[in-house]
Amino acid sequence: MTTLYYTHPDFLAHDTGPGHPECPARLTSIARILGTDHFSLLHNISAPKLSADAAQIRLIHTQRHIDAIMNAIPAQGIRLLDGDTVVSPGSADAALRAIGAVCDAVDRVCTGQADNAFCALRPPGHHAEPEQAMGFCLFNNIAIAAAHARSQYHLQRVAIVDFDVHHGNGTQATFYRQADVLYASTHEMPLYPGTGLATETGAGNIVNVPLTPGSSGEEFRRKMQQIIFPALHSFQPQLLLISAGFDAHRADPLSTLQWTEQDYAWVTRELLSIADACCSGRIISTLEGGYDLPALAKSVAAHVAVLAGIEQ
Repeated sequence: MTTLYYTHPDFLAHDTGPGHPECPARLTSIARILGTDHFSLLHNISAPKLSADAAQIRLIHTQRHIDAIMNAIPAQGIRLLDGDTVVSPGSADAALRAIGAVCDAVDRVCTGQADNAFCALRPPGHHAEPEQAMGFCLFNNIAIAAAHARSQYHLQRVAIVDFDVHHGNGTQATFYRQADVLYASTHEMPLYPGTGLATETGAGNIVNVPLTPGSSGEEFRRKMQQIIFPALHSFQPQLLLISAGFDAHRADPLSTLQWTEQDYAWVTRELLSIADACCSGRIISTLEGGYDLPALAKSVAAHVAVLAGIEQ
């Protein structure tokens, strides 16, 4: 099993200001645990940086949006794009490396150089719409990865599974009428951003599974088995992408769901089994949320250990 682990120091230079939950320490906590001997088999990859005019970005975002983000980057300090979304002098390089990481992962996994990949990046992406940055997100990393896979490798069916506690409104909006991309999400509701009703089905390719506040990991597992796993088997993806948010953990400050790191290991194991059956195990996982640092580190470790086949 060859598992790639993407990261880069530039991700730490995306400064969101004091007290912001989406902080550089998130990646530091992940790097600390994935840098232990237990994870020595991971293949560490330095995330490449795309240019702001890269064609991959324009597969999802309009030129107006790209220009707006780049022009908003301050020479010093921080600038608020909205009440939650911040840019600083290091944000452009971080965002362009985040996109570079997911696209490079697509290239390596789709050409058989690796079985799967975990991209430990920031800023996250699943709230970013084609013309709107929001919810800590500037560009939609996972959507760009899907579009790149379809464009470069002519894949006809790409699935995105999003288990972040917040609904990925940007990913849904991007693919809402594109039947060759399946978007399946579990998320707490009501909760930011307010989208993700079960009745939002797009062209039959959107599968939303709202979870009530306080739901347990057992409820999550039941819904995945009843709704999302059958949808994936029916769709038969040629590539499986994961918006891997770890903020449904019971210790997370931004939600009330009661998952543990064992739930993340379980869902990763199940998704890997589906990928083995459908697409030669090809999975690319991209970090989204997760804001309690110890819980984030343990949850990511559980997730990556399954991907890499090094569970204890």
